[in-house]
Amino acid sequence: MNLQQLRIVRETVRRQFNLTEVASALYTAQSGVSKHIKDLEDELGVELFVRRGKRLLGLTEPGKELMPVVERLLLDIQNVKRIGEQFAQQDKGRLAIATTHTQARYALPPVVARFKAVFPKVGLELHQCGPREIVALLREGQVDIGIATEALATEDDLVSFPYYQWRHALITPVGHALAERTPLTLAAIADHPIITYHPGYTGRARIDAAFARAGLTPDVVMTALDADVIKTYVELGLGIGIIAAMAYHPVRDAGLRRLDADDLFEINTTCVALRRGHYLRGYALRFIEYCSPELTEERIKEAVLPRSPIQ
Repeated sequence: MNLQQLRIVRETVRRQFNLTEVASALYTAQSGVSKHIKDLEDELGVELFVRRGKRLLGLTEPGKELMPVVERLLLDIQNVKRIGEQFAQQDKGRLAIATTHTQARYALPPVVARFKAVFPKVGLELHQCGPREIVALLREGQVDIGIATEALATEDDLVSFPYYQWRHALITPVGHALAERTPLTLAAIADHPIITYHPGYTGRARIDAAFARAGLTPDVVMTALDADVIKTYVELGLGIGIIAAMAYHPVRDAGLRRLDADDLFEINTTCVALRRGHYLRGYALRFIEYCSPELTEERIKEAVLPRSPIQ
């Protein structure tokens, strides 16, 4: 048994049992992939994959039992490397963060600026993607930290911490009739075409839930992944917008007006998430602490890392 065999088994599952893609991802020949799998099965004395001819269709029961162990072993190998790097080069390395456009554009800039001032030699990668993609990147070990409002807190193999809370706001073109409507109501908003986030992004579920509780069906004429696009089309007069409140800036968005909708939509909580068992370099822990001072190194390590058997 060797590490390459374990990597191939893991990648085979990740690539939906497509050995051509496995070979490409691991920079090896497809024949070599098949041989490694067969050698491991021969050594263990069981088949790990369900087959139809030469095609792999899924995991056998032994394969299903083995996969969590394979994941843990490969994660610990990565952790060994990170521990060495931590003590050999404490202020150098790479930090990969997966987050949504809203967080990258409006919440993280002061955190990133502070981090880079303290750790100028650390290469920072910001992956902007959807919440489900963030979960996948964390699981695959391609990123160290995930930050989003949706999806992260419900995954058993991730550890999530509250980062900050925020609300939605209504935006309209300057001079829109709703600007004079007090108090602002969901019924009044539902009378107009609405532009807001895609389902699954930036608190959209809470927007939908608010209208549903009120027995209203809003006329959502356009959806987008980020607030900048929503604001562009609201300013063109195609509808009114519902966006994260922090995405509105009175100077940059001079052609728009923000209307307070605090009483209409529930509070959203953005979370910081980490893969359970993933060893974090010291500078990664500092980044999280810059996000929220309550997320101390001790708290993060206690939640993420398994306790050492050495007392």
